[in-house]
Amino acid sequence: MRAFLMQELTGPSGGSVSEVPEPKGAHPWADGRLLIDVHAAGVSFPDLLQTRGQYQHGAPPPYVAGGEVSGVVVEAPEDSGLRPGDRVASLSVWGALAERALGIPRYTVKLPDGLDFVEGAALYLNYATAWFSLHRVGFQAGEHVLVHGASGGVGTATLQLVRALGGHPIAVVSTEDKERVARDAGAGQVVRAGDGWAAEVRELTGGTGVQVVVDPVGGDRFTDSLRCLDVGGRLAVVGFAAGSIPSVKVNRLLLRDLSVVGVALDPYVARFPAVAGTLARELEKLAGSGEIRPLAGHVLPLAEARRALELIDTRQATGKVVVRVR
Repeated sequence: MRAFLMQELTGPSGGSVSEVPEPKGAHPWADGRLLIDVHAAGVSFPDLLQTRGQYQHGAPPPYVAGGEVSGVVVEAPEDSGLRPGDRVASLSVWGALAERALGIPRYTVKLPDGLDFVEGAALYLNYATAWFSLHRVGFQAGEHVLVHGASGGVGTATLQLVRALGGHPIAVVSTEDKERVARDAGAGQVVRAGDGWAAEVRELTGGTGVQVVVDPVGGDRFTDSLRCLDVGGRLAVVGFAAGSIPSVKVNRLLLRDLSVVGVALDPYVARFPAVAGTLARELEKLAGSGEIRPLAGHVLPLAEARRALELIDTRQATGKVVVRVR
């Protein structure tokens, strides 16, 4: 079968479309074999990190890149609730950029009829991350949520979810084009990254600040994110797309009753397995009702899989980067 195979950990240039054997057995994270005919694959920041050996869940080369798939079930464990012929979106962690891939049953949702496979490839990872971020901070309807990286895959998913769940999303973006994407995804208010953005956020909230910050960017925005939180506010640490890992002086948390929480789904599910089922049911319900609609900002053929990774590497991506396999 055709696949985008990483031969060396030198970034996107270390991979190419090649012929590889079909996957055997079950995914290492799964209790049974879930084999999927891949129609489209989602590409995200962790996939880029993997190409350089910088991701904690990376695979050694040679490996097939790509962290999530949408397609049709070929084989599924009997107790998974999935059957051959089901249209699904599934987390693969790696292996997605291929004609067939192994999924992880607990991180798989059925696609509603209203979503095509390209949209399906933009569903699981981004919206699971967004949902779990809001779950971790105890988000409540009516709260203001500041979203960094708001034009990206996780950012647009978070904006849509906050709006669907009765909150007030505020986006942080860097350009006019990215502002347009954020507003289309549901941002009621938008601020531009740069000097003074935190003060602007406080003004937009009547001087109190937001109750929640969702931050997949990290870097030098982190301290200002704490400054624009309301008393008792919570910050969800999702990732470090800016490239640097910030530190926090804990007196900032003490003085205004702030909380900083990590967002890492798999160790949480290992300890609290029921969360995976709750998450899947919520995503299926919201996608089925049309309250969330994945935004595929870039759709490329498998022959251009390297370019898909480069879009993320050069920060040109808006929405989800999707590779169409069939």
